Amino acid sequence: MLDRMAADHDLTLSLRGVTKQYPGCLANDRVDLTVGGAEIHALLGENGAGKSTLVKIIYGVVRPDAGDIVWRGEKVTVENPAHARRLGIGMVFQHFSLFESLTVAENIALAINDRAERVNLRERIVETSREYGLPLNPDRTVHDLSVGERQRIEIVRCLLQKPKLLIMDEPTSVLTPQEAETLFTTLRRLAKEGCSILYISHKLEEIRALCEAATIMRLGRVVAHCDPRQKSAKELAELMIAAELEPQQRSRRVVDDAAPPRLAVDRLTVASPNPFGADLKEVAFTVAPGEILGIAGIAGNGQNELMDALSGEIPAGKPETIRLDGVAVGHMGPRERRAIGGCFVPEERNGHGAVGPMTLSDNAFLTAVARKPLSSFGFVRRARVLEFAREVIKGFDVRTTGPRAQARSLSGGNLQKFLVGREIMQAPSTLVINQPTWGVDAGAAAAIHRALAEMAVNGAAVVIISQDLDEIFLVCDRIAVIAGGRLSPPIPVAEATIEQIGLVMGGSEHAGEAAHA
Repeated sequence: MLDRMAADHDLTLSLRGVTKQYPGCLANDRVDLTVGGAEIHALLGENGAGKSTLVKIIYGVVRPDAGDIVWRGEKVTVENPAHARRLGIGMVFQHFSLFESLTVAENIALAINDRAERVNLRERIVETSREYGLPLNPDRTVHDLSVGERQRIEIVRCLLQKPKLLIMDEPTSVLTPQEAETLFTTLRRLAKEGCSILYISHKLEEIRALCEAATIMRLGRVVAHCDPRQKSAKELAELMIAAELEPQQRSRRVVDDAAPPRLAVDRLTVASPNPFGADLKEVAFTVAPGEILGIAGIAGNGQNELMDALSGEIPAGKPETIRLDGVAVGHMGPRERRAIGGCFVPEERNGHGAVGPMTLSDNAFLTAVARKPLSSFGFVRRARVLEFAREVIKGFDVRTTGPRAQARSLSGGNLQKFLVGREIMQAPSTLVINQPTWGVDAGAAAAIHRALAEMAVNGAAVVIISQDLDEIFLVCDRIAVIAGGRLSPPIPVAEATIEQIGLVMGGSEHAGEAAHA
């Protein structure tokens, strides 16, 4: 016992037998985890493995049913997030804990317990965000910000607290490769200064580059510990899923450039409905049958405005500005466009892609009713809706208790799989998808990529809006970059490199040269 206590004093955090049971789900099953002082420690597992529940327990959002938390050698009960912050625990959530009606500075102030620490807060926000390459305007209102900009608030808010343990859940999902490297430099510096880091990511190559230890979970249990630097990404993925992972390869497709385009956008110019959004300016591109077009860019450069214009949530200037299979749809709403053949997956899955308190079957009905026989004479055909939801759950391996489960009960990755499957299984002629694998594990990402490629092989046009350049280079035929509301001319993926496109995304003065080098 004395030896164990002495060992705990050398650790920042030690969990012993932590258990959390939800109705129908054992989220954490006697989990043991240790994070050493100044250690960058990875927490790995596929969607639904229990990672999010575990870090919420550490941060005081969720109370465990059993087990001990030992913080810097002392057994503690973390009462709530404010208590966690007082202890020295900071957390960057994958799903943001922000009040949308408040400004950046006001949201950050809410996480600072000491009134004296709020002095000159605006200046400190600007200074810290610039130092770490995550620029923020402290006076902007959160509801006007993109997902990527909201991610920056979470990171900067934690860094201002000077934590002893920093928990990071998918922090690079909305960063360019250059920004991610800047963040890694920052994290390594924090570790050298004595801060421990518990790092969750599905990007296994960045885990190998950054972390010195890893704990791997599966179905709520710890199944392995390893040094990720000594493992390949494939080996890490196979430990997570307990199966051999087939290597992802680019699908071989023949794009008929002579065929009429499935989707044609002609000089799309749209004012952003948000005062701090990015106006679209003369955006033009076409997508042929069987083609996957990737649109890269840093969050906040017009991606959401483009998605809303393509889906019909905001009207285009003229009807013929956007055409689906030759039909001018610029003034049509989302349901009319779906009936013609378009399907859409927005970036924000909670509240936009799905209604959290509603069941999965009801969420399936919301978009599929335009393309599937789910109603008759104004009445919902409940049996068909349930069957369609079951097909999506089975076809995309959504980990849930069934079609009557609430959308908010799913992990982020599993909800994403459901939303992507819901649209793909409507067999659209054109699919526009924003951040298709954000927060999704390697196995699920591979399944989504295969489904998108299969759609293209069958003649559909696919537009992928993504900040994950690895994803675009793996899946897409051509790539364009959106910056400041303008879209660069699409070029073949084979003619570009990730580094060059990353520079264009970051606003390089030689953007045009880099994109076409």
